[in-house]
Amino acid sequence: MKDLSVVLSELGISKVRLAKYLGVSRQMLYNYLAIDDLNNWPKEKAAKLLNLLNISNINELKNIEITGEYIIEVEGKLSDGLKDSTNKEYIADLKGFNKKEQELLSNIINLLKEKLSEDKTKDTFNTYNYLYYFLESMETTEELKYILVYMSKSLGFTDPMEFLFNRDKQFTFETIMFSAMSLYNNGGASKSKLTEIHKKFVQDIEAKKEEKLSRTQELNTAKVQALRELGYNEINEDNAKEVLEKIAEIQSRKV
Repeated sequence: MKDLSVVLSELGISKVRLAKYLGVSRQMLYNYLAIDDLNNWPKEKAAKLLNLLNISNINELKNIEITGEYIIEVEGKLSDGLKDSTNKEYIADLKGFNKKEQELLSNIINLLKEKLSEDKTKDTFNTYNYLYYFLESMETTEELKYILVYMSKSLGFTDPMEFLFNRDKQFTFETIMFSAMSLYNNGGASKSKLTEIHKKFVQDIEAKKEEKLSRTQELNTAKVQALRELGYNEINEDNAKEVLEKIAEIQSRKV
C-alpha cells in the first residue's frame, strides 16, 4: 500500500510506534503493509488504523491533506493509544529508571533498531555513529543541547518559545542558527567565501587536535617522571592515588 506508506512517512510515524499502537510486532506490521487490500487485514487492526488517520476507508488516503492541524490530531491519537498499550518492550536493565525514562529509552532503542535494520546504504549507520559521538560530548559541550532544541523547534515538535535550559544562551544560539540555516537554504554565500570559512573551520579543528596531543604528551611525560621519582614501574590499583598526586605535583612545578 504505497499511499499508506507515503502518508505515514509525511506524518513522521515510525514503524516501531505504529506497531506498538496496533499491538503487533514490527515484523507483523511489515506483513500487514505488504498486503495490498486493507480489507484483508485483521478487522480490529484495520479499524484502529482508520481511526488513527481519521478516515472511514482506505480509499480516502488519496484525499488526506497533511496540515499542521492534522499532524497534531493524529499525533494526539497515537500518543494516547501508546499510553494505553500493554505492549511495552522494556529491557531488563532499565529497572533502575522511572516509567517515563524507561519509555524514552525503549523508544530510542527501538527506533535505532528499526532504522538500522532498514538501512541498505550504510547512511543510517554512519549517521548514528556521529550521533554516538554527539551524545558522548554533551556533558562537555553545552551547545549540543541547544542544537537539539533548535531542530525540535524548527521541525514543529517543540514550542518555539520554550526555554528549558539557559534562556539567554539558548535564545542567542537559536537566533544565530536560524540565520545560518536561512543562509544555507537560500544559498546566500559565494563558493569562494564558503571555501575560505571552511578552511578556517578545518584549521581550528587541527589546532584543537594539536593542543590535545600536546596535553597528552605532557601528561605522559609527567606520568613517566612520577613513576621514576616514586620508584614504580607502572600504575596499578595499589599505587594509583599516590602516582596521580605525584603527577599533579610535577605539573604544578611548571606553573
